[in-house]
Amino acid sequence: MDLRIFTEPQQGATYDTLLAVAKATEDLGFDAFFRSDHYLSMGSADGLPGPTDAWITLAGLARETKRIRLGTLMTAGTFRLPGVLAIQVAQVDQMSGGRVELGLGAGWFEEEHKAYGIPFPKEKFARLEEQLAIVTGLWATEVGKTFSHHGTYYDLTDSPALPKPAQAKVPVLIGGHGATRTPRLAAQYADEFNIPFASIEDSERQFGRVRAAAEQAGRKAEEITYSNALVACVGKDDAEVARRAAAIGRDVDDLKANGLAGSPDEVVEKIGQYAAIGSQRIYLQILDLADLDHLDLIAAQVQSQLA
Repeated sequence: MDLRIFTEPQQGATYDTLLAVAKATEDLGFDAFFRSDHYLSMGSADGLPGPTDAWITLAGLARETKRIRLGTLMTAGTFRLPGVLAIQVAQVDQMSGGRVELGLGAGWFEEEHKAYGIPFPKEKFARLEEQLAIVTGLWATEVGKTFSHHGTYYDLTDSPALPKPAQAKVPVLIGGHGATRTPRLAAQYADEFNIPFASIEDSERQFGRVRAAAEQAGRKAEEITYSNALVACVGKDDAEVARRAAAIGRDVDDLKANGLAGSPDEVVEKIGQYAAIGSQRIYLQILDLADLDHLDLIAAQVQSQLA
């Protein structure tokens, strides 16, 4: 079971804070550092000092880390034109020496679009399908040849399809709870399918849909990595769990029911239940980015039991 660190910087974080978390992620032996792609805080968080851009952040981290994978859960398709996104991701992949992964979603948080003047189209999923075709098509085009796409929403003519990523293939992550279109899209484009904040039962059901869609598309279901994203709140005792839950404004019982919360042994047992239904990778949503001792504890007493 791979453990990855997943952050939500829109809730309030500077680049230096994210750098500290990313370096801890690397030093403590976690597999990857991922971040959300949002420009507005959610809930009661003030979001100070303001948002950071996902791909600018990852470009910086690409030069300041050496081993960990870097990526997004999920880049919002509404924020970037697909041709521009393909250039950005390829460049960051080069800057990292081939450690980037692209999670790409349709975009959903209308308020942040209003706040920053970003168009919020109705037909987001159909646009996402074209975006995936364009981004992956540009990367797959041989050097010296051109790429064209004439779709409903995007039109590219004789693109040189440059630059190329450092990796032969940048892993693409697709995720969500949708019962029909999401599995179909994952079967076509995903190297990894991620379901966020889902129960064991819902995860098993959705993984099954994706497996079935892959096989229907003529693809082996095991070619796709299956993963979960879950909030983490681990403590050496009940008091420490309660303190960490209070720091992120959450209820301990709710966290235990819907996330990975409790003692290290409790969390290992819960992760084992996800592994039993086919989850191969867990993204630990870390909401208090100043609490690096939390990462130390998870590495020493959770990750060590999963190795």
